[in-house]
Amino acid sequence: MTKKELRRQKREDFIQDNGIICLDNVSKSYSTGAPALNNVSLSISPGEFVFIVGDSGSGKSTLIKLLLRELTSSSGSVYVMGYELGKLTHRQIPQFRRNLGVVFQDFRLLKDRNIYENVAFAQRIVETPVNEIRRNVPAILATVGLAGKYKSKPRQLSGGEQQRVALARALVNNPSILLADEPTGNLDPNNSWEIMKLLEEINASGTTVLVVTHNSEIVNAMRKRVITLKKGVIVSDEEEGGYIDED
Repeated sequence: MTKKELRRQKREDFIQDNGIICLDNVSKSYSTGAPALNNVSLSISPGEFVFIVGDSGSGKSTLIKLLLRELTSSSGSVYVMGYELGKLTHRQIPQFRRNLGVVFQDFRLLKDRNIYENVAFAQRIVETPVNEIRRNVPAILATVGLAGKYKSKPRQLSGGEQQRVALARALVNNPSILLADEPTGNLDPNNSWEIMKLLEEINASGTTVLVVTHNSEIVNAMRKRVITLKKGVIVSDEEEGGYIDED
C-alpha cells in the first residue's frame, strides 16, 4: 500500500469510528476575548441530515467557518472527512474543499454569467475535463428543475430559481458533505419548501447534509436531528428534534 493509499485508509477508518464531521472539545475565541464556541463536541455520521439552530450570536456561523477551514479553532480539534483541519497546510485547503458543497443565503452567483456558466465554473476550478462539464452541468440543472434555464442570467430568475442554481453549483462536483447556511433566508414559504425537498432528496442519495437555519416551521415539520447552540454551547442535540425557543 502506498503512502497516499495508507492516508486515505486512515481517513476512512477515522470516519467509520468518529463520524464524517467530528468536533472534539472545540473552542473559538476572537480578539475581543469573547468565546464564539466553548468546548463543543459533536459527531455527525455519513449520510445524516442535521439542522443547526440557535439565536444570532449562538456560534452557528463560526461553526460553519470552522468546517470550511475559513477559521481554525483556538483549542480542540475539528475533523471533516477524516482530515484534522487545524493541521492542513494552505496548499491542502483547496483540495479539501473539493469534497464540500456550500450554499449561502445570498446565492453568491456570478451576475455577468449565465446559469450554465455559473455551474460550470465550479467544475473548472477543479479542472474537470470539458467533455465531462458538458455532461455534468445539464444533468445537475435537470436535477434541480432548471434544464430550460441554462442560458438565463441570474437577474432573470426568481429568488427560488437562483437558490436552485446555487444548489446545482454546490452539487455538481458530487461532494460528500453539503453545508447550507440559511438556504431559505431570502425565500418565500413555497420556495423555501421546494429547496428543503431538494435537500432531502440529495440526502437520500447519500450526501451528508448540514443546514443552519432560523426557520422554526421547517425544522419542526421535518423532524430531523436538531443541534441547538446557545452562547457557543450545545444545549440540545435530539434525533427527530424540534426548534427550541430560548425566549
